[in-house]
Amino acid sequence: MTLKPNKLVLIILVWTIICVGPMARGEPPVSREYALKAAFLFNFAKFVEWPKKAFLDESTPIVFCVLGEDPFGTALDPVKGRTVRGRKTVIRRSVKPDELTTCHICFVSKSEEEHLPGILEEVRDWHALTVSDVEGFAELGGVIGLVTVEDGIDLEINLEAADRAGLTVSSRLLKLAKIIRGDTGRKEN
Repeated sequence: MTLKPNKLVLIILVWTIICVGPMARGEPPVSREYALKAAFLFNFAKFVEWPKKAFLDESTPIVFCVLGEDPFGTALDPVKGRTVRGRKTVIRRSVKPDELTTCHICFVSKSEEEHLPGILEEVRDWHALTVSDVEGFAELGGVIGLVTVEDGIDLEINLEAADRAGLTVSSRLLKLAKIIRGDTGRKEN
């Protein structure tokens, strides 16, 4: 799903503008890589459907969690409080595995790579969209892997992991990704 340069530039430009506020207040700059990944996370909420039972009621927010060390800095701040699919968004940072039951989108940080098989086993049947930039994440059973390539970010989506979590991924998002079936690493275009 390597983004065409014009789309990549547009995404980076928009997200950079959003992230300039923190820098103007003297906060540390946001890396372009994680600003782009934050934009992807937010947009995943638009292209994934959760089962009704994933939410307590109609007012339950979509909860974005970062498991482990937070590589985003302030890049996720613009997501907080936004509305997606009629629900407000909440950000929870540096959560621990036992706190994941309330997460709808869970970014698994590279700091958790050593514990990844256990984490994926723990969240296997929850209604969580698991996302990571750990190499081979989707092949190991995560739902969406963010693969950094020379000219952008490619997506790998594990359909069986999405089905297990009760998630429906939009065909528009699937068209942009390499499809992974199962935990065997078998890829399709």
